Amino acid sequence: MADLASFRADFPEFAASPDARVNFWLVIASKMLNVDRWGDLIDHGQELFVAHHLALDAENAAAAALGGAVGQNAGPLSSQSVDKVSEAFDTGVSSIADAGHWNLTTYGTQFYALWRMMGVGGIQL
Repeated sequence: MADLASFRADFPEFAASPDARVNFWLVIASKMLNVDRWGDLIDHGQELFVAHHLALDAENAAAAALGGAVGQNAGPLSSQSVDKVSEAFDTGVSSIADAGHWNLTTYGTQFYALWRMMGVGGIQL
């Protein structure tokens, strides 16, 4: 099972995330993901689950720091304009149909793709 040290080694971009927050999501991941289904990929699945939720936590913290509304779902940015310059992105390329909030981070889309594979087929007990 994934732990704080392995998560920190595999996802160094979350070095500033408090240990308590990482451990919180690791406990949730350990309860949500079935080791019999995930097999050898359980650690990776748990770590992607944690990374997704920590990325969403960071968005909420940034909104709170600016005095904004915390917990708002904005979705992927598809276009923006500043003065006479505009930019657009094809968000459909990086999202998975029916994946809901998992599409809000790259970690979530990776997790969701693996999660769908782990649910395929039966399990012999």
